[in-house]
Amino acid sequence: MSSRDPGPAPRDPGNGAVLRARNIAKTYQEGNLRTPVLYDVSFDLARGETLAIVGASGSGKSTLLHIVGGLDKATAGDVWIQGELAGADACWLISALPDASRGRLRNRALGFVYQFHHLLPEFTALENVAMPLLIRGTPIDQARASSRMLLERVGLGERLEHKPGELSGGERQRCAMARALVTRPLCVLADEPTGNLDEKNAAQVYALMLELNREIGTSIVLVTHDPRLARQMDRVLELREGRVHPYVQDG
Repeated sequence: MSSRDPGPAPRDPGNGAVLRARNIAKTYQEGNLRTPVLYDVSFDLARGETLAIVGASGSGKSTLLHIVGGLDKATAGDVWIQGELAGADACWLISALPDASRGRLRNRALGFVYQFHHLLPEFTALENVAMPLLIRGTPIDQARASSRMLLERVGLGERLEHKPGELSGGERQRCAMARALVTRPLCVLADEPTGNLDEKNAAQVYALMLELNREIGTSIVLVTHDPRLARQMDRVLELREGRVHPYVQDG
């Protein structure tokens, strides 16, 4: 199989969701020690929907996000992601894809925002945001123009040539958000994206994320420990001891 061959593209016989997780289980094993983290987790994400996943520390939230984003492999279960690959727009079973094709699907269908921005310190804000487009093969002038437009949209129009070390924490996170959205992905996966910010900056970043979700139509899966943020999403699921449950607010 060629490295550019996407491999088989089994279609999940579902309802056209942009992301489907079915019966996800994850167990880490080191020697004879087995540590189960996730048990039989299933959910769908509709186009444009916002979903929060909440739970205590160690409940498996980040592990689940990495699995549905194709950054980690499940011990059992399947994940389908809607996206265009090798000229075909399909719902791809990511475990059936070779590594190179899985990477291209992530680049085209998904955006990632983390608690720590993970910007490349040697590049400017503009260069960091343009990177996913350049990896895709977008001409450099077009990539820079799209990146500049989105950075201006998130309030960083005067900071284009600043490197991450020259930006504040809130500015770095807005830059990271612009990088996640510059490809106009079908889905953004956000892992505690405001967890490293003070309350004011966290509120601004979160409001901006939802505003861009409405403008671009990107679905969002948000992992958070903050119930105030979670309640602003369309739907909330709770992970408890590795299993997913409908979220019930206290009181």
